[in-house]
Amino acid sequence: MIKFFAIGGAEEIGANSYYLNISGTGIVLDCGIHPRKNGIESLPRFELLDELPVDFVIISHAHQDHIGSLPYLVQRFPHAIIFTTDQTKEIAELTLHNSVKILKDRLSSSDLLQPYNHEEIDLLVKSIRSYEYKESFFLRGLRHESSSDISITFYDAGHILGSAGIMIEHNGFKIFYTGDINMSPQEILAGADLPKEKVDVLIMESTYGKTDIAQIGTWNSEARRLVKAANKVISQGGSILIPVFALGKTQEMMLLISNLMKRSGLIETPIIAGGISKKISRRYDVNRFKVNRQYIDSELAYIADSDLYEVNVLSEIQKKSTIVLASSGMILEKTISHNLVKEWIKYKQNAVFIVGYMDPDTPGYRVANAVTGDEIKLSDFSIPGKVNCIVQRFYFPSHSNREELLNIVRILKPGRVVLVHGDQDAIGWMGMKILELFTSMKVHAAEVGKWIEFN
Repeated sequence: MIKFFAIGGAEEIGANSYYLNISGTGIVLDCGIHPRKNGIESLPRFELLDELPVDFVIISHAHQDHIGSLPYLVQRFPHAIIFTTDQTKEIAELTLHNSVKILKDRLSSSDLLQPYNHEEIDLLVKSIRSYEYKESFFLRGLRHESSSDISITFYDAGHILGSAGIMIEHNGFKIFYTGDINMSPQEILAGADLPKEKVDVLIMESTYGKTDIAQIGTWNSEARRLVKAANKVISQGGSILIPVFALGKTQEMMLLISNLMKRSGLIETPIIAGGISKKISRRYDVNRFKVNRQYIDSELAYIADSDLYEVNVLSEIQKKSTIVLASSGMILEKTISHNLVKEWIKYKQNAVFIVGYMDPDTPGYRVANAVTGDEIKLSDFSIPGKVNCIVQRFYFPSHSNREELLNIVRILKPGRVVLVHGDQDAIGWMGMKILELFTSMKVHAAEVGKWIEFN
């Protein structure tokens, strides 16, 4: 018997976590935290696991919405053994330590959720067992009812360094969990790798399920559009703020901008970036010969001219045009991108370039959908500010578009598809399209706490 339910990340993006019970062995796929929520509300519903076996945890990648609650799961189930890729383990050590301070700032003294500490992270990271892509390993829980083990294999998901799709096999039954997957090349990563065989169940993300690809260009066409827009701002003495995630998007955009300056006519302009993204960039550099990536000889750690946390950015942009890469990518409160945007939008010569996904309930979404002359509130309690600068949207996705997601279904030919990691519209569109194109398949929208039986 194989059963599945979502603990978080059903019909939304955040606190992504899923549970599989395979012949009595309990496996948790990902342990994320919700970026827009605080305290207990930011965690997956771990209490749903209290009467169930939790033997193993498998992490698809190191973004906080997939790994941020792992310390809390380990507190609750200290015997669970954790697995991930070699690169995700390296990055997790950086991001989980960094999240210690962030959580302290976000939690109130009355909050039921207590922040974890650096000593706990040290012990957690040391306990993680890591594997290379396509290196299979085997699991058998304490209550395993079958004579055969469960086989696990990681496939490069093309999303960020170390990201993995996870193949789970038991008694010839195959389940593939995409995690966050990108089939197309970015500037650094060369795109996802899929299993060659048919699977029985596909657990698939649907981030861009509702986005019509006719509305967005290719990576190369968007790069050309960025050059034209950036040169206009820079030639008029303005500076450009690009909100980015410290992990993944910062590295991709830094190399893109560097390459555009070298090869495609982008005006040579100082780049400011830094913080934890600098340490992450070094991990990208160290692993550049170990993963499927482009521009292998390019070292990301040396691209930025100044460190975001070592200069007064607002003072620097008064002296000369500058391109600033600042996290968080969704301009969340108490982050440097949020603090900069509040001042940035006051100057008409400046621009904010949006280059990634924006959750509709984040400050980043409000900025991304603003036009010059609008008044926007970055948070519910902030004073409205007038947008005097240019706001321009570009599409440099780290997730597959909906046509690529449908192609994953076409390639893997699953009997069942379980849709996760998307809002209701995205999951609704994907589900209807899969049923229309593949009439013999069964499609499920994952729901928190609702079991789905696979055989």
